[in-house]
Amino acid sequence: MAITLIPSSSKQTQHIVFEGVSWATYQALLHDLGDRRSSRLAYDRGTLEIIMPSDLHEFINRFLEALVRVLAEESNLRLRGYGSTTLDREDLEQGAEPDACFYIQNVGRILGKKLDITTDPPPDLAVEVDITSSSRRRFGIYLQLQILEVWRYTKSRGVVIYQLQNGEYVECEFSPTFPMISGAVLGQFLQLADTEDDISVVRSLRQWLRTQNAPPSA
Repeated sequence: MAITLIPSSSKQTQHIVFEGVSWATYQALLHDLGDRRSSRLAYDRGTLEIIMPSDLHEFINRFLEALVRVLAEESNLRLRGYGSTTLDREDLEQGAEPDACFYIQNVGRILGKKLDITTDPPPDLAVEVDITSSSRRRFGIYLQLQILEVWRYTKSRGVVIYQLQNGEYVECEFSPTFPMISGAVLGQFLQLADTEDDISVVRSLRQWLRTQNAPPSA
């Protein structure tokens, strides 16, 4: 088994890649690690990736998750968040744990059920936060799972919105799910979080959304 270790300080996301890992080993590792862990696992036909998020990674992830919930509420959309739940399919020999994922358009098809990604639809939106490691490997898994929208944060570009079109992920200026929201707008609220607390930023987002949805004055 080949191992690639990307070293980092305690304040950075740690990233380890194993080659030649069987599906059975991947499943056994998921079972042994359990649900009470901070690490994220991704498996792609023999390649196992383990990501251990930093505090900055988790702040941005939780912050974007909060923004998605506000967007859904203010847009009168139904929502069910599944956080970093394991999305795996043995028939594809692939699995991933996004930083966050949500059912929105398909929420009615999974309510009241134990989620089974083999037979149930995939999440409608996934969020990936890249601080010191790339989520590109997981994009290939999301492609096979047919997740239609992915938000990816990087320090160099901020939030970039991708939509699955014709078998590949294409950058979009605006979110297909929330048409008033662009990567630039999300970036502005992330910048605001540098100087404001979470509640203040959420309040600002609500006010901005209500301004956008307000009918024009006579």
